[in-house]
Formats: sequence, C-alpha cells, structure tokens
Amino acid sequence: MTKNILVTGGAGYIGSHACVSLLQAGYQVVVLDNFCNSQPSALERVQQIADKSLLLEQCDIRDRAALDKVFSKHAISAVIHFAGLKAVGESCQQPLFYYENNVGGTINLLQAMQQVDVRRLIFSSSATVYGFPENMPVNEATPLAAYNPYGQTKQVIEQIPGDLCAPGMTESWQIALLRYFNPAGAHESGLIGEDPNGIPNNLLPYIAQVAAGHREWLPVFGDDYATLDGTGVRDYIHVQDLVSGHLLALQKLLQVDASEVFCRAYNLGTGKGYSVLEMIKTFEQVNNVSVPYRIMPRRSGDVASCWADASRAREELGWEAKKDLREMLADSWHWQCKKTLV
Repeated sequence: MTKNILVTGGAGYIGSHACVSLLQAGYQVVVLDNFCNSQPSALERVQQIADKSLLLEQCDIRDRAALDKVFSKHAISAVIHFAGLKAVGESCQQPLFYYENNVGGTINLLQAMQQVDVRRLIFSSSATVYGFPENMPVNEATPLAAYNPYGQTKQVIEQIPGDLCAPGMTESWQIALLRYFNPAGAHESGLIGEDPNGIPNNLLPYIAQVAAGHREWLPVFGDDYATLDGTGVRDYIHVQDLVSGHLLALQKLLQVDASEVFCRAYNLGTGKGYSVLEMIKTFEQVNNVSVPYRIMPRRSGDVASCWADASRAREELGWEAKKDLREMLADSWHWQCKKTLV
C-alpha cells in the first residue's frame, strides 16, 4: 500500500525538491505549507517534474486545530518537517517570533502526531547547532552550542525528540535529526530552486542574482580569517544530494518496528570546504559570467571554517554526496536564468 508522507514546508527550497523525490519514489505526498516564504507555483512545478500529483493542505503549524484536521483527513505514515523560519539576522531582531514559530510550531506538530499515533519524524535541523566548533571536521558527537536565536531554536527542538525517546517512556518514537551544512544548487530541470524573498541570506542565490544583474555587487564579509584566502570556508551540498539523505532516512525509519525506540542525528555534508572567493571564482568560470564583489567587515557570529564528517550517514544510511561543486554552481545558474525568463 502506498504510504502517505506529510511534508511540512513542502513548497520551500528543500521541501519542494524532497517532494519531487518522494513522488518519484512512489510515495503519496501531502504538503502542509502557509506560503509565508514560498509560492504555490513551486508545487505546480514539482508535479510537472514528477509527472504525479500531490495533495496540499494550506495551514500554519502554529494552528493546532488545523493540524488535527490534516491528520484526521489523511492516514499519515511519517512526517518530514521542513517548516520553519531560517534567517539568522531576522532571528536576532525577532527572537520571540522565531521561538513561537519554530519551537511552538514543532510542539504543536508533535502533539498532533501523538494524538493519532504517528510517531515517525524526520526533522530538518542545521549545522548551526554546533556553534563555533573547535575541531574540523564536525561529527555528531561535537557539543551543541548554537549562538543565535535561529540556531538555538533548532537546538531546542532537537532536545524534544531526545526526551521523547528517553528510557522509561511508554511511547515508541522513530526520529531522525538531519543536520544540514550549506544546501546549494537546484533541480537539473531548472524548474525549482532557491527563490528567497528580498535580500538573500545564503551565498549562492546572492551570487546568482549579482551575475544576473539584479544586484550590483556581492558583499564578502571578512577577508582576514585564518583560511587559505582569508574568507570564510563552508561545506556546500547539492540540494539533490540533501534530499536523497531524507529518502534514505525515511526508509530507515519505516524499517524500524513501531514498538522500538529510535532517535539518531546525522550530518549531511560533503566533507569538503570552499571559501567565499573560491565560490565566486568557480561560479564565474563554470557559467562564464562576472560576479563583482566588495570586501566588507566581518559579520558578528560568523565562524571561520566549518565542514562535515558525514561518515555516520554513510555507514548507517548508505548515503553519500555525489554531485560536485561545479554541478551545484551550474544548476544554480540554470535555475536563475530560467526563473528570470519566466
């Protein structure tokens, strides 16, 4: 029997790519989204790519009554939880809003799941939970020390599954916490990709917008870090590789007996770091474009370098990143050009 997978935030950047892969893998997808930072048209393109239909429930995870209706309407087998606010700067300006939406909304979701005995969850977490790690690469045993409200909401949410799966609990949950490093790229069709409202918070869409002439230049925050060229180094992972990790985690959870307790965190990254200047220069080379930039003062809270040890995901899920940096940059530019034409 086809399993119904509820995808919260399914119209967003990563959620939309996950929906494509889920549909192509034969799952029935139920998307829950309030479209606060996404567009319904993304789901139309998802169905076009997959050549399959999905179901949409437009509501907010903070609305418990609406969540209850969704779970009573659909026989859900598992939940992939992407819905959440993710702008670090905005979280510093509006911390209560972030805690209400991210933490409060997740509690609502878990309570709604508990009420109908749905206990399989994949949570969209982040490498920001590691804060300023002292050693590289970062593995799942690295102490959690988030340093901004956005990261702290992720860290708090991660604590909840730990408590749900603590010894002595009468209910059995199966939960995977996926800690993303830096998602990048777009679907190879060019039909879906990262489409932020306003000024991009992530490097790659900003680079693409500058290359397309929508922004005059790219700000590079700091060139005096202890790195090869002085700019920050990050682990960029193609969004398609990222969502393949979700499908493998889902298979893992569905294989665990419903009476067993399972709660496990997994890093999803390539294990390679690239500096900001490397990203700019490679983007220019791959796509034959120019990306003007200006060196700006460091931003408060930025770490010099961060990349993943994803050996646990490889060993336990059979996952590894397959796409390289050039593919990420080419796919991002393809999406940017196609989006501009539309």
